[in-house]
Order: sequence, then structure tokens, then C-alpha cells
Amino acid sequence: MLHLAAAAEEAGGVVVALIGGGARSGKSRFAREYAERRFERPTLVATAQALDEEMAQRIARHRAERSARWGTIEEPVEIVAAMAREADRYDGFVVDCLTLWLSNVHPGEDGIERLVEGLAGGPPVVLVTNEVGCGIVPDNELARRFRDLAGILNRRCAEVAQEVYWMAFGIPVRVK
Repeated sequence: MLHLAAAAEEAGGVVVALIGGGARSGKSRFAREYAERRFERPTLVATAQALDEEMAQRIARHRAERSARWGTIEEPVEIVAAMAREADRYDGFVVDCLTLWLSNVHPGEDGIERLVEGLAGGPPVVLVTNEVGCGIVPDNELARRFRDLAGILNRRCAEVAQEVYWMAFGIPVRVK
């Protein structure tokens, strides 16, 4: 709940921002620029896995967009533990993206709560997520469950974030 954000900030950890929006809305670019303004030593926690050639090309494009000052941690599952291991080396993290993490892990609501608590209690982090609930209702139970869990994950992260941005047509709109 909201008390997590205050407790995390007092302990030195904080979810700095949540950046959400649709596919190709500019979320990753905005998160990168935001982190570069805020952190001296940013690192990306990449949750994507190159399981096919198209995804490998996307990952390569994202790598090429980051300057040499960026660190990179490729971790599709244990993102909180990965940030904790590297917290001494970097002063801020960008997790890109939460919905890929969700598809890698398939947690229940309890798993989402544990993740949010870990993020809120860890080092400063900017979270990138897709909004998948604005479209049509999926025609199968698995897809509806994923959509619902993504909505819960996004809502909980927004509650603990200091700032929330919605990307619309490449334009960041500050929501919180």
C-alpha cells in the first residue's frame, strides 16, 4: 500500500517512477532519458529474453541506444535480487519491462505483492511497463488472467512510485 513508499524512502530505497503506455509509445526512450538526468551511474535491468531473431534485434537496438555510462543486467526473473547484488556499483536502475517479467514468471497476486515490496525496499528504480488492459477483452482465460495480473502489477507499482508517467504518442504525461 502507500505506506510502503514512505517506509522505503526512509530506508533509502524508492520506486522513483513508473512509466507506462502502449506498445512503441516511447516508454524505454523516456525512461532512459529520465534516468540519465537523475542518476550518475544508471543500469538497465533487462527482463527480455532473445528467444527468437526478432527479439534479438529489439534487444540489440536497445543496447545501441544506451551510452557507455550505462550498466546492463540481463535478468528475466529475479530482478530484485539482481539489483541488490549491484546496488553498490550503480546509483539507479531502470527495469524494462515489468510485463515481460510477468510473462516470464507468471506469479499470482502474492508474487506481485512480494515483487512490489522488494522494489519499494530496494535501491532507486525506474519501472517501465506496458498497459495491456485498454484493448478488447481477450477471448481466452489465460490471456484474461495475464491482463488482470498486469493491471494489478501496474496499479501496485503506481501506488508506491513517487512519479507516474503515461506515454501517449511519444509524449510523457505526468499522472502522479
